[in-house]
Amino acid sequence: MRWLFILTGLLSSAALAESPLDAPPLEPLSTPYLLKLTGGLLLVVVVILALAWLVKRFNLNQQSQNGLIRIIAGLSIGTRDRIVLLQIGEEQILVGLTPGRIEKLHTMVHPLEAPEGQPATSTFAAKLSRAMGDREST
Repeated sequence: MRWLFILTGLLSSAALAESPLDAPPLEPLSTPYLLKLTGGLLLVVVVILALAWLVKRFNLNQQSQNGLIRIIAGLSIGTRDRIVLLQIGEEQILVGLTPGRIEKLHTMVHPLEAPEGQPATSTFAAKLSRAMGDREST
């Protein structure tokens, strides 16, 4: 705890030493101030949009916490419609997902195996590295 106070004191004194004390404050309605304020706001909006795009791109939806329900495979059949193969315990169920409805299409008699080369539900790091690899190869 004592080290935290010492470190905070050193960092604040270094920051004060670097900042000019004689510099006049910016006027609230001056052009440089308004440009700085607008630039900061635009940066925040761009960061929010980039994070929203990443969540949508990498399908970072909430997964089952205890692993009882797994998504084996999914196929987009329209802009808002999907077919998903779910593993619930030892049973696999094929469901159709639309914005207003979830419908069971088929229960698999013989469960399908996920390909060994890639995990069925990959982590964010794997999806990001795959996307960056695709981007660098083009």
